[in-house]
Amino acid sequence: MTAPTSRRDNRTVKDYIRTILDFPHEGIKFRDVTTLFADARGFRIAVDQLLSPYAGERIDKVVGLEARGFILGGAVAHQLSVGFVPIRKKGKLPGTVLSEAYALEYGEAVMEIHDDALRPGEKVLIVDDLLATGGTANAAISLCQRAGAEVVGCAFVIDLPGLGGRVLLEQAGVDIHALTSFDD
Repeated sequence: MTAPTSRRDNRTVKDYIRTILDFPHEGIKFRDVTTLFADARGFRIAVDQLLSPYAGERIDKVVGLEARGFILGGAVAHQLSVGFVPIRKKGKLPGTVLSEAYALEYGEAVMEIHDDALRPGEKVLIVDDLLATGGTANAAISLCQRAGAEVVGCAFVIDLPGLGGRVLLEQAGVDIHALTSFDD
C-alpha cells in the first residue's frame, strides 16, 4: 500500500521560487531562489534536476558562478563526486587568476578564476541560479575555455528568455539546461 500523495508532493521547482516586486528597482520582478534553498525537498529537486541531463556524461569539475551558483554548484559537484571551482567577482580570489570583462546594463564587470583551477581537457559543467542576458555565463564559458577546459553545458534554475541569454549561449555552441522560465 502506498502513502497518499499530498499537494506538496506535486510541487515543481517554480513553486518554491518567490517573486519580489520592485526589487532592486521599481518595475523589476526579482525571482528569489532563497525560498527554494530553504526548503529541503525543493532544494533536492533542484539539484537532482540540474544534474539529470548530464548523468552518464563525463564531467570532471562543476563551476559555480558567484554567489548563488556556489550553493547550487557545490551541491551538484557533491552529487557527481567531482571537484567544485568558483568563478568570482574581481578581487575576491587570492593568487594568480584569469580575468574576463563583460557588459552589464550600465557599465562593465569582471569575473575571475584561479589560473590553475582547471586543467586542459577537463570537462566542466557551469551552474548558476539565473540566466538573464547571458553576460556572466558567457564570461564564465570564456574563462573555462581559456583555462583549456571544455564546457559540456550550463545548467540554471531559472531562464528569463525575454532577455536573450539562452540565444547568446546557444549561438556560442553551448548546451543550456534550465529548470523553469519566467516570461515577464
